Formats: sequence, C-alpha cells, structure tokens
Amino acid sequence: MQWGKVLGGVVGSTALLGLGIILGHFAIPKGANPTASSDSVSQDLDLEILETVMGQLDASRIRENLRELSREPHLASSPQDEALVQLLLQRWRDPESGLDSAEASAYEVLLSFPRREQPNRVAIVGPASDILFSCRQSEENLTGEQGGPDVVPPYAAYAPPGTPQGLLVYANRGTEEDFKELQAQGIQLKGTIALTRYGGVGRGAKAVNAAKHEVAGVLVYTDPADINDGQSLPNETFPHSWKLPPSGVERGSYYEYFGDPLTPYLPAHPSSFRLDPATVSGFPPIPIQPIGFEDAKVFLCNLQGTSAPAAWQGALGCDYKLGPGFQPDGDFAGSQVNVSVHNCLELRNSSNVLGIIRGAVEPDRYVLYGNHRDSWVHGAVDPSSGTAVLLELSRVLGTLLKKGTWRPRRSVVFASWGAEEFGLIGSTEFTEEFFSKLQERTVAYINVDISVFANATLRAQGTPPVQSVLFSATKQIPALGPGSLSIYDNWIRYFNRSSPVYGLVPSLGSLGAGSDYAPFIHFLGVSSMDIAYTYDRSKTSARIYPAYHTAFDTFGYVDKFVDPGFSSHLAVAQTAGNVLLRLSDSLFLPLNISDYSETLRSFLQAAQQDLGALLQQHSISLGPLLTAVEKFERAAVALGQTISALQKGTFDPLQVRMLNDQLMLLERTFLNPRAFPEELYYSHVLWAPRTSPIATFPGLANACSRAMNTDPGSAAWAEVRRQLSIVVAALEGAAATLRPVADL
Repeated sequence: MQWGKVLGGVVGSTALLGLGIILGHFAIPKGANPTASSDSVSQDLDLEILETVMGQLDASRIRENLRELSREPHLASSPQDEALVQLLLQRWRDPESGLDSAEASAYEVLLSFPRREQPNRVAIVGPASDILFSCRQSEENLTGEQGGPDVVPPYAAYAPPGTPQGLLVYANRGTEEDFKELQAQGIQLKGTIALTRYGGVGRGAKAVNAAKHEVAGVLVYTDPADINDGQSLPNETFPHSWKLPPSGVERGSYYEYFGDPLTPYLPAHPSSFRLDPATVSGFPPIPIQPIGFEDAKVFLCNLQGTSAPAAWQGALGCDYKLGPGFQPDGDFAGSQVNVSVHNCLELRNSSNVLGIIRGAVEPDRYVLYGNHRDSWVHGAVDPSSGTAVLLELSRVLGTLLKKGTWRPRRSVVFASWGAEEFGLIGSTEFTEEFFSKLQERTVAYINVDISVFANATLRAQGTPPVQSVLFSATKQIPALGPGSLSIYDNWIRYFNRSSPVYGLVPSLGSLGAGSDYAPFIHFLGVSSMDIAYTYDRSKTSARIYPAYHTAFDTFGYVDKFVDPGFSSHLAVAQTAGNVLLRLSDSLFLPLNISDYSETLRSFLQAAQQDLGALLQQHSISLGPLLTAVEKFERAAVALGQTISALQKGTFDPLQVRMLNDQLMLLERTFLNPRAFPEELYYSHVLWAPRTSPIATFPGLANACSRAMNTDPGSAAWAEVRRQLSIVVAALEGAAATLRPVADL
C-alpha cells in the first residue's frame, strides 16, 4: 500500500488508524477520550519509562536479529531483500510487541547490475592479443559464504559498459591533482587505463577526473596501507583477523548524486516523468571496475617508469611506479590492460517499510528513526548492525505500547529504507513524495546505519541543535567495561574539542551525504543526527572497517572481530533509544538552538581571517555578515531565556507548542533551493559540500576559491557577492524565526 493512500482524514478501525495519522489530519482512536485532559496536554518525559527502556534492551536479542538479517545476501530489489521487508512487517505487526501500524511502499527506480551471462573482466593482454593475466572475478570463498549464487560479483554500480584497452598508469587516489601530477611528470594520459586506490575523493569522481584527461578506463583497489595498517598476508587477514583479505573488493555506487537517477525531485512512481538514461548527469563517463589488492599488486609491482611520490606509496611490498606500461624486461613487456565492463541498467521495484507509533498529544509532530535495509552482500555491519538495533528498540517500545504502559507525546516513525547502497534512493524518494508535510511536521531525524564500526567509543554526527540531547542521553548511560564512566565520559576521551561556551566537550561531526540523513538535512532542512560506535583512531589508520562492502562482511565477522558479546550494539541501542524518547516525549523540545551560534561565529571568524583581505581587495565587505550573525546570536539568547522562564513557571500549552515550532523550524530557514543550482538536492547554505579548505560558509568559500585568479569584474566575483548575500539573508531569516511569533 502506498503511504499517501492512508494519510488522509479520520479512519474508523484501529488497524487503519496508525496509517491515517502519519501525514494526514490525525484521527482519534475509538474509545479514547476525544478531549485531551490538562494532564495529557502537559505530558513530559517520564524518567521511569526511560530507565525501563534502557534496562529492557537486550544485547543477545540484537545478536539474534543480526544473525537473521545477514543470513543471506540481500542486494536491493532481490528476493532476499523482499523477504526482509516481510520480516519487518511481521515484527512491527506482532500483537504483543508490534507498533500501531506498519506498511511497505514500493518505488520503481533505476538500478545497475553486472551481467551474470557476461561477467566483467580485467586482464593483461600481450602484444599478440593473448591473455597473460586475469583478475579474479569473485572473492575467495574463505568461509563458505563468499561463493553462493546470490553473491553479486564485485562491480562499480552505474559504470557504463565498454571494453577500453591501453597502457597502465598509476594515479594514486584519482584526484584532479593526482592526474595533474602525472601530466607534470610528462606522462601522456590519453587512451591509458588508470589504476587508482580508494580514498581521497568519491568513487565516481575518480572516473570524472580521469575522463577530463582522456583516460580510457579506471581500476580501483583498496591498498592495505589504507585499510589493514599495512598487513596483507593471508595469515594476517580474514578469517584470522578482521583485516581485509587479499581478494577482498569494495563494491559501491559510482553515481555522484542521490535519489533515483531518472526522477530528480519527483517520487519514482510508475506514472512519474523520467529522464532519458543517456542524458542523466552523475554517472561515470568511462568504464570503471574495482579489483582486490592481490591483483593490484601484480599490476603495480610490474609497472615501469619513475617511482611514485612517497605519499603515493602503499603496502604491497614493492616500489610503486607511475608507468605508463609494464617493465620491458618483465613478464608483461609490451602488454596492455583491458577493462571489460558489461553492466546494465534496470528499472526495479524497491520498498521502504514504515512502522508507526501514534503520538498521544501531538500526533502531527514526527520523530523519525531510520536505517537502510539493502546490502551489497550479507551486509552484517553495513547495514544490518543498524537494523538489528532498530528491531530491538522497536520491540521494547512496542511491548510497552501494547501493554498500555506508554504512548509517546509525539508520533514516532521507524523506517527501513530501500536501495540506499545505490544512492540513498528509498529515503530520497520518501522525502520527495511527502516533502511539504515532512517539512511542516518533522521534529528530527535519527539515523543509525552502521551501528558498530568497532567497539571503542561513540561517534556521533549531527547539526548543532542536536548536540545537547546527545550529551544528555550519553551522560545517563554507563560505558562498556569496568569503572563508572558514562558513554559521554568515554566519548570525550577519544573525540573532543574546546568549546568557548562549554569548555572541553565531545566532538560532534558534521553531516555529509554518506547515509540516509542526507535528504533530511540537505533537502528538507530537518535537524538530523547519525549515531554509531567506532574504533580507537590511535590504534588503526583504517579509513573504515576492513570488510566494508565485501563478501566478508558476515555475521561471523561481527561476532568474532567487530563486537564480541554485542555490548557496543547495546550501547548504540541505548543511546539512540534515549535520544528518541527525549525527542518524542519531552514537553519542551530538547533542541538547543544557541549551539548554532558557536558554529556561525566560527564560520564568520574563518571568513574574516582567511577571506577578509581578498574580499576587501574587491570592495566586498563582510560587515553585513557580521551583523547577521550578531542578530542570530541575540535572537537565540532571547528565545532561550523565554524557554527557561516558561519551564520554571506556569505556561499555556499553546505557548509551548509555538516555541517548539520555532525550534523545529529553525533548520528550514537555512535552506535556499537556488543557492547551488549545479547541485541536486543540496540547498542548506551551511552544510552544502565545501570544496575549499577554508572552514566557513560553503557557498562563499567555494565561490572565492573559483574567483581567486579571475578578473575583478568577472562572473566569478559576481557569484561571490551572490553567495555572501544568500548567507546573510539566511541568517537574518533564521533570526526572525527565533524572535517572538507575534513580532512581525
């Protein structure tokens, strides 16, 4: 059933009621008191309920959830993916621990797959066109789980088909600067095959950068220096440790944007207008294929040419050369590399699953908690560790709900998104379909994708207003291991910063576009966060957990290496659950908008210090920006004082509702859909992608970077002025939103 079909007016039966409330006018269930009492109107966070939920979350249940979720590979739109849709519906409709309602809705989206009948292939081709060496087409079957028929071979999703062949060059991480360095070394790039390693830039950007220099095809591998702390031998890697084995290959989407590629800004219904796939921007322009480091070693250790710079060297046990071509006295003299990619595009149905708990007092205010469901193979860490936590949290809350012990003040929506791995597709289609109502009514979005990268400490990312609720939650929950540390205390040991307001506090990272929070923050302007446990950065240089997007990301990998005992999974469940209840049940929303002042002041100071002199040379003043930041700071302080006074005295519930709406809507004021016309979905003027190294307002920083070497009257400098005006207008609008609602 499509969500929108059940989101209208009053529905009579209890079974349909939960669906009707979500984006409609919110019916009152039969048998309920139609007039809310004064006690219910003032319903606030119940600390006893909070403690009950914390105590009932069970690590062993999370472990069993993960075992079931990761038993089979479940690539988006596959039968195994659909089986998990049914599992979620069954859990959320359970008569003893289910939610008010649960439904699945499908979108028809463009996905990319390798052809089973014509596998992708990478080979060294000799002068006589004979195959001298072929890369593995699948990963080594080390545990009996890597060789099944449902294990998708390594490939680059959305890479175009083609069979380029040419001399091999080594291009480090495939950044624009890396290719320029090769040119500076006198290497002719036209028609070559570029071998690159993961990191530095996004997957798709490697192909984009290569194509600018007329490279014919690209290979990508994971260097043991970047993922295994230099270890690469079979007895040093999985299944003997958590490190990536030599045959491991990182799959991934190489589409540069997010959402269904054919229906930007429209939900991908069968009737929706679709672009011609041949005209879609964001796909890799040339064939690209990932390989394992055991195969990359054969290429790199046989290249000729000058030695690569020290920063380009890796851990494959030889001196990395730049090429082009192989050593004249080696096994591959005079040979070229052939990259044969036969990927195909297909329209497939992919489902979101939504589980709903109706709010008792403010059912038209939503707290969303989501994670994607699809994986490249078994996906025990990514994403099933997050879904295992989600199912356990929804079980505990559903049990309290069914017993009549608890109902949240605001509505809670649990979401299992489809086709995230292909580009955040399910969550983006959802935000497109329900854009207006989600913008009007969503309090916050909590994302728990990979819940446990490793088991050292919490790692959280989010927009500034969620910092306070994360701090409050983590101070209440004991950390793992002996002693009396809280999760907050442990967090601050690993990630911290000095705040001019609070002193030493845990570092809250900013949100990019790496998971399903992206459409909520960048497109809807909803305060968002992402929560996980991660590793001790002083003990590893791994850019992510080593089995990421490989066939080795299995239940056994998690159970033995990532989180034995599942105590870190439990810590994430308790943290996310604590935050969820504070957002859904607190009378006053626990969003501290004054924490944005610190970010804005930091951005302003960076602009003044790093751009001020340059802007002054072009008669551009930062005075209006300073004034706008100060206006925001004053408005935030005044609103905070109003809230504090109300909390200490008597208040009108409608007055609280108005204040909460100001807190909820603040994030929306930073949206400008015309600020970045070249970027799909990015409209948040504070958190859009920043290509400049200067940590200030991204539009201003990027525009200055592009204008730096242009004439004073150029269009580039006009864009600098435009971006400055956009930021000033956004900050003034934000300040106006925080002022008393009657102050027009």
